[in-house]
Amino acid sequence: MSDDQEAAGAVNFIFEAGVLKRAARTGWWFAGVKHPESIAEHSFRTALIGMMLAAMEGADPARVSMLCVLHDTQETRITDIPHIAKRYLTAVPNTTVTADQVAGCPPPVADLINAAVAEYEAGETLEAIVARDADKLECLVQAVEYRHQGIDTVQRWIDSSRAALKTATAHRLADAALAGQPIAWLTPPPLHR
Repeated sequence: MSDDQEAAGAVNFIFEAGVLKRAARTGWWFAGVKHPESIAEHSFRTALIGMMLAAMEGADPARVSMLCVLHDTQETRITDIPHIAKRYLTAVPNTTVTADQVAGCPPPVADLINAAVAEYEAGETLEAIVARDADKLECLVQAVEYRHQGIDTVQRWIDSSRAALKTATAHRLADAALAGQPIAWLTPPPLHR
């Protein structure tokens, strides 16, 4: 593969990832959210949460953030399949989708992305466990935000997300999110000079 072909393949993946900015997290429609956040918005905050959880759990924050950024990239091709639909549909594994997505990328890029997605999907390393917790914690936090906006049918998302958490830190942050107010940060403590 020529340098130009590899560059074109990398850019194709970049363009494809851009679709995630426009693709909605469809499960929220069942809760009555008319305009849910995009998959990219979810992935951004998942990466931020993952970085924080990693620092608190002793995992590699950069690795966890990368796993979080990539954890839903397959949804450009298979969409965000709601939990209820997974009872009736069979999708190929995310690792297969990812391999197809990055097939035209330069080998070091394809290898990096394929390995990260495989690690996330296996869920065995500390980084993958923390990244999965970040995904569930982001869903819980989003549900709390929607509840504060008047959507009162989000408890099942809160409950299922909380039940899926593995790390002690994620449980503590979930408790804090459930007890907190989404806009409490607007009233910060006084500055210490």
